Amino acid sequence: VQLQASGGGSVQAGGSLTLSCSASERTFRSHAMGWFRQAPGKEREFVASISWSGGSSYYADSVKGRFAISRDNAKNTAYLQMNRLKPEDTAVYYCAAGIYYNDHETFGSWGRGTQVTVSS
Repeated sequence: VQLQASGGGSVQAGGSLTLSCSASERTFRSHAMGWFRQAPGKEREFVASISWSGGSSYYADSVKGRFAISRDNAKNTAYLQMNRLKPEDTAVYYCAAGIYYNDHETFGSWGRGTQVTVSS
C-alpha cells in the first residue's frame, strides 16, 4: 500500500488542521489506518488509528479529545482532524497501514510525512 500524507502547515496554538492520507491501492479498504508523528530529536510515536471499517478507533492519551481520525473507503483516504493544537504537537506526521487498529506494532507501509508546526 503506497501512502501520501498531506495537509500540514503552520498554525497558532488553539488552531486546527486536517491531515489527509491518500492510498494508491484498493487494498486500502482491508487495512487499518494509523497516524504517527516524529518531533525533532524524538522517536516516532503513535497518534491515532482506525479499523478497516471505520467503526473503531484508538488514540494516544496526549491527543484524546482533541484529534479525530476518520476514513472514506470510497476515496481510499484517511483523515486526522486536529483541534486545539498545542506547540508540543509540532512534528512530522505520517500515515501508515496496519493489520490491527489497536496494535500499533502491526503498522508499516509508511508514507511520506507532512510537517505540522504549532506556534505559541
